[in-house]
Amino acid sequence: MPTEPDTGYDPSLGRKFIFVTGGVMSGLGKGITAASTGRLLANAGFDVTAVKIDPYLNVDAGTMNPFEHGEVYVLKDGGEVDLDLGNYERFLDIDMTSDHNVTTGKVYQHVIENERAGKYLGKTVQIIPHITDEIKRRVRAAAAGSDICIVEVGGTVGDIEGMPYLEALRQFAHEQDTDDILFAHVTLIPYSKNGEQKTKPTQHSVKELRSIGLQPNVVVGRCGDPLESETREKIALFCDVPREAVFSNPDVEDIYHVPLMIEEEGLDEYVMDHLGLTAEALPRDERDTEWRDRVTRETTGEVTIALVGKYGLEDAYISVHEALKHAGLETNVDVHRKWIHAEQLIEGHDGQLAGVDGIVVPGGFGSRGTDGKVEAIRYAREEGVPFLGLCLGFQMAVVEFARNVLGFGDAHSAELDEGTPHPVIDLLPEQEQLDDMGGTMRLGTHVTEIESGTLAHALYDRTSCEERHRHRYEVNPAYIDDLETAGLVFSGTSGRRMEILELPDHPYFVGTQFHPEFRSRPTRASPPFVGLLDAVLATGGGAH
Repeated sequence: MPTEPDTGYDPSLGRKFIFVTGGVMSGLGKGITAASTGRLLANAGFDVTAVKIDPYLNVDAGTMNPFEHGEVYVLKDGGEVDLDLGNYERFLDIDMTSDHNVTTGKVYQHVIENERAGKYLGKTVQIIPHITDEIKRRVRAAAAGSDICIVEVGGTVGDIEGMPYLEALRQFAHEQDTDDILFAHVTLIPYSKNGEQKTKPTQHSVKELRSIGLQPNVVVGRCGDPLESETREKIALFCDVPREAVFSNPDVEDIYHVPLMIEEEGLDEYVMDHLGLTAEALPRDERDTEWRDRVTRETTGEVTIALVGKYGLEDAYISVHEALKHAGLETNVDVHRKWIHAEQLIEGHDGQLAGVDGIVVPGGFGSRGTDGKVEAIRYAREEGVPFLGLCLGFQMAVVEFARNVLGFGDAHSAELDEGTPHPVIDLLPEQEQLDDMGGTMRLGTHVTEIESGTLAHALYDRTSCEERHRHRYEVNPAYIDDLETAGLVFSGTSGRRMEILELPDHPYFVGTQFHPEFRSRPTRASPPFVGLLDAVLATGGGAH
């Protein structure tokens, strides 16, 4: 006989939860604020994880257009998620799963499947309790095994899509001990024409929260400059929080300095005190300082790397952007990224690449801009410019080599030109019978075997690596012998699949079918990206 689904509530677990909401407008940086707080809590010795709630109806981010939503970030289990989870992984230095991303699509899909299976014992299925119970269950499940779980609610308070989530959090607070939960509200503090910091939008935002039954314990003001004393006093008075619970989060030059600024504000100490964790925290002089040491390290030079992409949006390549920055932290150089639109880069018009120290061709889908990517790769190969190709960039490197070295002038990927007589890139066999687009690519972490004595072996310093994938097409096995005979080396493989390519007689020409940028961290830079910058410096590139 069907039984009613378990809500996952167990008050004996005793975990701590930090719920982060946003006010006034989206895109304020509440995710960076939350992740930075988590970094400091981890430094203090706690096991911290995070959950990102995305109120959209998509089951996941996999079918979203990067123009609209930015990068689709891939987790180790193959979950295709919002780019904010990438920030949490980078700041907390953890590997998350798709369970750490809660979407309206996932929640409703699961509840409807339960209803169709008769698991609600004939009851009328409603937002309350069935949807809210499912939200709470997912949050608690994702928090399992951690000391502290940071839960970020996407969007802005007042959005109709977010209402079930805020109601679920209200119930959550009702069910848990009050010292196990902290509500943090991140809000915009705009300026008036005369330069005054205005708190009225924040007041209205908190009023909206309180009307739902949620009272923030902490208010974080996002502003161009630190909050003035008078501004803090007004927020405290009209939002009914202690003055010491109002924190400033002004703009900084580098997001990796946000934890340092939050530490100076004392937000981490306030959070630990509220949650009753102060006695368990490491003494300040025993806390991990690796983050601070790394992000404040003096640089000895600068390099310019061209990023040849097809999406006119920086967020579409945020992980590549950050991986280059991490490699710069590792090699002690400032990395300046030169954004080049692939559609504008056609044969004979490669002047935009003149003077750059290295070239990165990232992933993407669709034929638009691929000729420009091929042209950038040709330029890098012929001019000896250090090059790194990622996923589609790897595939276009194979296409470029087939066209200009093997002489197959009309070689292409079957994904981009179904009629090409030389499909050097072809569909994965297991993809041929699939109709659904969402979640059906080769996704997540897979092992690549690395050939000893190759550049890839030197980069990873081992004979295998585990990296994340997101693709449907691969190097066509029918052309591998011709490509290798002509000098292209496939130094990393996974069964029949070619995973890493390199050119031995080149300062640095490397392509990866996988996405190494997804596992790069500020304190643990990705080997292919570090190799790119090392090659730039070894060839005399960059300013010193």
